[in-house]
Order: sequence, then structure tokens, then C-alpha cells
Amino acid sequence: MNVGVIGGGVAGMVAAYRLSQAGHKVSLYEASPFLGGLVRTFEPGGDRLEAFYHHVFSTDTTIVKLIEELGLGEKMTWRTSRVGFYREGKLYDFVTPGDLLRYTPAPLLDRIRMGLAALWLRRQTDGTRYESITAQDWVKRYMGKGAYDTVWGPLLRGKFGDAHDQLAMVWLWSKVHLRFASRKGVGQTEELGYLLGSFGTYIKELERRLVADDNVEIHTGTAVEQVIVEEGRAKGLQLADGRADFDAIIGCMPAHVFGKLAPQLPDDYAEKLTGVRWQSAMCYIMALDRPLTDIYWLNISDDEIPFIAAIEHTNFIEPERYDGKHIVYLSNYLHPDHPLMGMELDEVEREYLPHLTKINPEFSPDWITDRWLFKGPYAQPVVTIGYRERIPEHRTPIPGLYLATMSQIYPEDRGQNYSIKMGEEVAKMAVADWAG
Repeated sequence: MNVGVIGGGVAGMVAAYRLSQAGHKVSLYEASPFLGGLVRTFEPGGDRLEAFYHHVFSTDTTIVKLIEELGLGEKMTWRTSRVGFYREGKLYDFVTPGDLLRYTPAPLLDRIRMGLAALWLRRQTDGTRYESITAQDWVKRYMGKGAYDTVWGPLLRGKFGDAHDQLAMVWLWSKVHLRFASRKGVGQTEELGYLLGSFGTYIKELERRLVADDNVEIHTGTAVEQVIVEEGRAKGLQLADGRADFDAIIGCMPAHVFGKLAPQLPDDYAEKLTGVRWQSAMCYIMALDRPLTDIYWLNISDDEIPFIAAIEHTNFIEPERYDGKHIVYLSNYLHPDHPLMGMELDEVEREYLPHLTKINPEFSPDWITDRWLFKGPYAQPVVTIGYRERIPEHRTPIPGLYLATMSQIYPEDRGQNYSIKMGEEVAKMAVADWAG
């Protein structure tokens, strides 16, 4: 079988890799000059670093297996993480049951209810019961208004903007269910995984293997103009310099972009491709000459602060790996039309830096030795009520044409682990259909 794969992110690379392993020919097309998609990295000094912070949970077994398969298992490290909350001028640890009881911004009864509700969600293996209620309504009902006002409300508003009150509870159930599975022991400390040298290390090894494979052709900087459909079947791709014929085509890209490449798709399927709202990701990253805090992941429970989390990577992975620099991500999820998405580095910095003295009163811009700004469109689908019915099928109505896109990851949240899993599954579908 000769397969065309559109999109060189994680799902596209893995689909191409599995197809080539099975003996099929693959041509991989990526419009940007590099592979890896949102798992892009940069050089801060010392080890490379992700433009958008990454770690894995103990439940993320697919990515761990791939890393081991690629001969990089010794680079996987598992560390205890420290999570905190900023609220009303104070930092609170927020990992163990004891931490929750000490979180005084929420009433004591609501703190107890939060803990019991989290235990309940952890034990629920079927999230379908949470598809028809919003996270806002469920949290207020079962955890209390104080829990919503001081914990979940600010987090949901920060991540989903004006769609926060439309978010289905199934999304939050999945987050809590999977995250608690990474907690160990009586104290419920959390262990997270990281690939030393950055997750770009496995992307580079995957790319190396694809390039070395005689069955694979990689075309970066090459945009696909249209899917060619003849006699009711996907037959090829129209490129700027001509046509390329294939037995099967797999699109690994945002669903609405896929729809533009395949206008032959029937209306009911095409409607699903445009039925999901997306939030964009933005990370302002600082290299400091000293720590900002001693917390790895600091959630911001304050609507006046213009970012939703401060992720201090070097409180997770030692700063010596980055020439002694202390690396901090100030993270945001924003509507694509949000004013911050149109700002350059200096403008974002002017918006963000005045708020850092709330987190650490001693902070000074003089601590910054370097800084970077990265933006990623289509980074977070908004899971609303009825989302399952709007998910486009991997097998499109056009035989030989398949779709693997982030909005199909459900009920789990998007991430490397599930993108890898999806790429493998769609590759298997194409092979099975061809054999049939």
C-alpha cells in the first residue's frame, strides 16, 4: 500500500512509522519546516526545552512504550511534583489531602466536599454520566459554591475564557480521574515523568528512523492543496508542483483545515469538522538567575492576573541541566481573537511582569537573563455538552480517506500520549481496510 500522510505532528509521524514498519510506502507532508507539531523545542542553554511545557502521567503508557521502543527508556525520569495555588496574595501547596484542608480561601465544609468528590471521581471508570451536565453546575452542586469560586471557577475561566460555563463535566472528570492515578502512597504525592533532554529527543529519533527508511519520503515545507477524489474514492493529493497518487490518505491536522482540503466530503460530516471551538496556547518563558518559587506547577486563582499558571520547570528538573538557569513558563489558553494573541514579546512582558511581585514580592525584572514567546493555535478543544455526537469519525465517508485530529481524543484530554495512540489506531484502520 502507498499511503499519503498530511501533517507531521506526533500523530502523523507515528502513523507513518507504524505503516512503514508494516512494509507499506509512506509520503509524509508537513507545511512547516520542521516535524513534531506542538512538541517543538528550543535551545535555552544546556539541554533543549519544550516551547510548550510537557510531562507525562503514570497512566500515559503509550508514549512510555514508544520511548522505550526507540531506545530512549534510560532518559525517562519520574519525579515527585509540587503543585500549588496562588490565591489572595498567598501560595498554598495543593497535592495531599492535608494541603486541601489547609486551603483556607474555601470554607471548611467545601474543602471536605472537594476531597470527597475527588475520591468519587477517581473511582468512576465511565464518564458518560457527566456528558450532559456542565462542570460549573456539577462542581457547585457537589463541591460547593466556595470550591467553585476559589478553585475551579478561576481555573475554568482561565483555560476556557467565556466558554467556561459551557464546559461539560466529562472533561473535568477525565482530568481528575487520570491525574489521581499518578498519585502514590498514603500521602497521595504525585509522580510525573519527563524525558531528559526534552520530549523533542524522541521526536528527533522518530524522524531519524523515518528518514533512514527506504519506504518513507518526508516533505517538510510542503503544503497540500487538495485531496483528489475519483470514482468515489480518495486517489491522491494535489500539490503545488503536481499530483501524487496514493492508495490511502491520512489527514493529521485540525479538523476544519482538513475540511478545506476535502470539499467533496458530505455536508453532515463536514459540519462535524467545524463544530468544535478551540483555544490557542501561549507561553511566555523566562530564564532567571534565581528561583521564582519552590513550586513546580502554580495554579493562579486570581482573575486580575493575566496568565493562568506559572510552571517552574527547574523545580521539577534540576537547573544544572540548563546552565544553572531557572526556567519559568507563564502559561495561557486564549481565544484566537484575544488581544494577547496579537502581542509581541515586549508587549506581553509589560502585561505579565507587574503581577509577578504578587507571587514573589522580591521579584525584579533584573532577575531575567533571557526570555522567549511561543504561540500555538488549535491547542485545546472546548468540550461542551453533546460533544461526543459532534466528533468526526476516523474513517471518513470517502473510502481510503482518514482523519486523525486532536478534537477526536475523547473523553481524555489532548496530549502526546493520546496523539501517539490515535496515530497508531488510524494506521491500523487503513491497513485493515486495504486488506479487506
